[in-house]
Amino acid sequence: MNDAVAHHAALDARLVEAVRGIRLLQTVSWPAHVQEEFLDGWRRGQAKLPLIEYPALDFGEVRAELDAIRLAADPDHPLGQYLQRTAESWATATRLLECAGSASVTDHSVQLYGRPGDVLPGGEATNLDAARHFIALADELDQDLHPDESDFHIPAATLRDELQAELDRFFVHHKLSVELDPELIAKAAAGPTRIRLRGGHAFSDYDRHQLLEHEAFVHSLTALNGREQPVLKSLARTSPRITATQEGLATFAELITGAIDIERMKRISLRILAIDMALRGADFMQVFRFFLDEGQTPSDSFASAQRIYRGVPLTGKAAFTKDSVYLTGLIGVHTFFRWTLKHRRIRLTRLLFAGKMTLQDVLAFEPLFDEGTLAEPLYVPPWVQRAQGLAGMLAFSLFANRIRLDRVGADDLVLSL
Repeated sequence: MNDAVAHHAALDARLVEAVRGIRLLQTVSWPAHVQEEFLDGWRRGQAKLPLIEYPALDFGEVRAELDAIRLAADPDHPLGQYLQRTAESWATATRLLECAGSASVTDHSVQLYGRPGDVLPGGEATNLDAARHFIALADELDQDLHPDESDFHIPAATLRDELQAELDRFFVHHKLSVELDPELIAKAAAGPTRIRLRGGHAFSDYDRHQLLEHEAFVHSLTALNGREQPVLKSLARTSPRITATQEGLATFAELITGAIDIERMKRISLRILAIDMALRGADFMQVFRFFLDEGQTPSDSFASAQRIYRGVPLTGKAAFTKDSVYLTGLIGVHTFFRWTLKHRRIRLTRLLFAGKMTLQDVLAFEPLFDEGTLAEPLYVPPWVQRAQGLAGMLAFSLFANRIRLDRVGADDLVLSL
């Protein structure tokens, strides 16, 4: 290990220690009993805005350490650039948490995650344009493809056991447990040692595949690979700045494996429209009704709405914008994968799983992987292992995307021999 690498490895160790107590999503998430109380009142016609209290926090000492790390990092070295960007994103997260419960959270959230209306990579379309496209398409296909109650036939305990068996077969060098959590509002949450499932919930076959590809084979997998890094241990941590790439990569994994359905695309897209509504002044009740009107169940409508009001006042003109990253990240990752094939650098798609990093990071880190400073991923998802199939899909995508569907009529679809 040369002096520059050793210097930045020491700074990275300090960074990991400095941010150990920061729990961004856990701190702003709502307890499960709030949902039960709200829905009980709503069913009785007495719904009222939930009352959420957040802890008073002071991260002044943490930010001082983050500033010291940032100043000590070499801005001309790839490791130094990574540490500076990562330290700054954690500093923004601390500012967000210190003002939890106020509208000021919105500005910090936008810095970390963006907002509705952001332009997508490689064009002029925005994530709002993409959201409206997927919602309209889902609505057109609603009668043919809409799921019914019978699709949700897998009890949480059964899914836990099935996923556990899959993970035990795949993660042969680590133990990743699957647990039921009755306090979890989301369907699932993944970390480096466990995946939590919402207790008491019934899941569909699509849910099963989505959770395996999204939570296990991306979120948990990259955390475990990050733990195996000899230099950058922070690659095991979900820093705020990597959220768009992580969620985009996880959603892309669903897409390429056929584990994403049009209704999930609609749910992701509706959240972007709902964030836009909240920023424009809609309160929690209006956004809850918006999801109801779009066909979601009362419990799902509450879960969707609470994601948007985490950490902010419920009266409008404020939002927690994290859910903006799903479509932005998905399209960004898809574009990146196509770019790697076009430029004969498809190896980068594998290296992206070596830890939790951004697309910008993996490009900068490529020489460090070549020289062995950074370790190649111990685990890669099954679909990435089949590199020939991935290359085939991307090659087809590169050409097919040149065809303008607005210039194709029904008569053009008849192939003559």
